[in-house]
Amino acid sequence: MRTPPLTVPTALLALAWLLTPPQALAATPVPLATAPVQVQGGSGEAVSLDAVVEAVRQTTLSAQVPGAIVALRVQAGDTVKAGQELLRIDARAAQQNVAGSAAQVDAAQAALNVAGTEYERQKQLFEKQYISQGALDRAQAQYRAAQAQVNALQAQTRAAQTQSGFFVLNAPYAGVVSEVPVTLGDMAMPGRPLITLHDPSALRVTAAVPQTLLAGLRVGSNGALQGLRYELPGLADLKGPQAAQQVQLLPTVDAATHTAQLRVALPAQLKGAAPGMFARVWLPAAGPANTAAPRLFVPASAVLRRSEMTGVYVVDAQGRARLRQVRLGQTTGDRVEVLSGVSQGEAVATDPQAAARAR
Repeated sequence: MRTPPLTVPTALLALAWLLTPPQALAATPVPLATAPVQVQGGSGEAVSLDAVVEAVRQTTLSAQVPGAIVALRVQAGDTVKAGQELLRIDARAAQQNVAGSAAQVDAAQAALNVAGTEYERQKQLFEKQYISQGALDRAQAQYRAAQAQVNALQAQTRAAQTQSGFFVLNAPYAGVVSEVPVTLGDMAMPGRPLITLHDPSALRVTAAVPQTLLAGLRVGSNGALQGLRYELPGLADLKGPQAAQQVQLLPTVDAATHTAQLRVALPAQLKGAAPGMFARVWLPAAGPANTAAPRLFVPASAVLRRSEMTGVYVVDAQGRARLRQVRLGQTTGDRVEVLSGVSQGEAVATDPQAAARAR
């Protein structure tokens, strides 16, 4: 069977395809589905602030006396009860001081007994007029001096006993051990941090509010601020922004940063939350200071997450996709706010996987 001859247009097309360099064919951009970066004004919109989770009660324990650490009962992450022994320092020298003070008290008490007996004998002799008034006064003075000596040594013994209690560190409240920067055998010195613990049942989110936004914040008498929300990204128990129930705005402004500290109480016994976690606070915008700040949004499907990197593919006028790292803000429906990384007028690929294959 004979193959029909190629017509002239078909032959020209085939010849053009054969003569086209492979580089030109590979460089032909694949059309991508894109969406423009949407711009929305700041009037009536929330303002995002970076924040951090803190413990309301966090304590760093240190020793009041020097000595070698002979017992370490806890490690980082342990849950402890109030009054539980955490650490013990070598107290043998202090115990010897207590024993020596107690022996001195016994000796002084024996001398007091002798002085008391002598004083009673001298009074009887004075009543019979066998001794003078001066002899009786001397016996009375010796008795009072012995009594004072006993009182002084007893106070010294109690002080030594109190100091011996400084060699044991107990938990001031029930909590979780955050850090143990020492190990067995280390030398404890007065003021050196030994154990840090916090109360996980009382946590808060702390944010620094610029002074330009303070005029629009009015915390009510019940500790609530209408429209204020907070968010802990990655926490399973808190999905998305949450309404703040208890808010505290400190009355002072830091002179170096010109910011005031805003504290938002977290629910008690919140699972997964720990001091130092990243958080975000959304402030209700009010006043002209917030109306001039436009916000940028991209489709949620355009966001690509790889390990700790978050980015979008920005498509230029020639159709080429470039991966760009971005910093995200609040999620509203199918849109995500972009705090940094893209500009107004740019377009992003709505399918990051297709954009990656087209590069």
